[in-house]
Amino acid sequence: MALRRFFVGGNWKMNGNKESLEALITCLNTASLDERAEVVCAAPSIYLDLTRSSLDLRIGVAAQNCYKVAKGAFTGEISPAMIKDCGADWVVLGHSERRHMFGESDELIGQKVAHALESGLGVIACFGEKLEEREAGTTEEVVYSQVLAIAENVTDWEKVVLAYEPVWAIGTGKTATPEQAQKVHEKLRAWLRANVSDDVADTVRIIYGGSVTGANCKELASQDDVDGFLVGGASLKPEFVDIINAQA
Repeated sequence: MALRRFFVGGNWKMNGNKESLEALITCLNTASLDERAEVVCAAPSIYLDLTRSSLDLRIGVAAQNCYKVAKGAFTGEISPAMIKDCGADWVVLGHSERRHMFGESDELIGQKVAHALESGLGVIACFGEKLEEREAGTTEEVVYSQVLAIAENVTDWEKVVLAYEPVWAIGTGKTATPEQAQKVHEKLRAWLRANVSDDVADTVRIIYGGSVTGANCKELASQDDVDGFLVGGASLKPEFVDIINAQA
């Protein structure tokens, strides 16, 4: 297995205010974190500046979304250039909440990935199947289709982290078993080997998201092809430190 640096992303989603986020940031700044892990927190866009100015520099900052062009008449959107201007270096794209609540297509997500990478941001690119797709036995088909739309737009794989998030496990309290997560990650790595390159298959980090907690993170992290986590609700709690230290 290639040596892939453990990656933990915290997706704060549409949560927090200045007071609560400053308390969370203080908790992270004073915590003992495994230095081997790369940690990135995805803040609401209106708090990107606050987060980057307050959070210890050992922790990266991400936006939770961006648009596919640099500027223009796109009310409510933000661009990679604006994200970078706030000091953030990453963006989360293709999250299931963007796909299924806001109707973002594979094509649009691919265009966003391309522009974010062209602009110098790192991309946490999300994909995953819904419950009915898993029950119908089409998990692999769905995952490969979503990742293909991402892969076709990647110019620098060193700037990309792939995040497998089964939709049925996000915020539901249901978690894919370590074996379920490993199976999808392993099959995706084989797909990357066949459709991208051996080097990308060996080196790209594939992280898991879906009700990750301090209680289940160590067993998930022990799987060969699980290279970290994208954490939702638990990233707003002190147990996020335990998840960051899952391999410590």
